[in-house]
Amino acid sequence: MDWKLFSATFVTIFVAELGDKTQFAAVAASSRATSVLPVWLAVVLALALAGSLGVWGGKLLSQFLNPDHMKWISGGLFIAVGIWTLLKKD
Repeated sequence: MDWKLFSATFVTIFVAELGDKTQFAAVAASSRATSVLPVWLAVVLALALAGSLGVWGGKLLSQFLNPDHMKWISGGLFIAVGIWTLLKKD
C-alpha cells in the first residue's frame, strides 16, 4: 500500500469534511435522536458511498483523460462552484 498517498488523501478529506454541511446535518439529526447509532451508521454509509463514487469515477475517467488534466478540470470546477455560490442570489 502507498502510505504516503493514503495519508495525504485521509488528511485532505478529513480536513475538507470538518465544518461541512454534511457534519451540520449529522449534528442536527443526532440532536433529535434517542440513539445516535442509526444516525452514525447512515452518515458513515452515505459518506462511504459518495466517496466510492468519486474513487471509481476518477478511475474510470483516468482511462480517457490525463491525470494532470483531471486535476485542472476538478480544480476549475471546484473554483467555479465556489464563485457560483458567492454570486448566487437567494
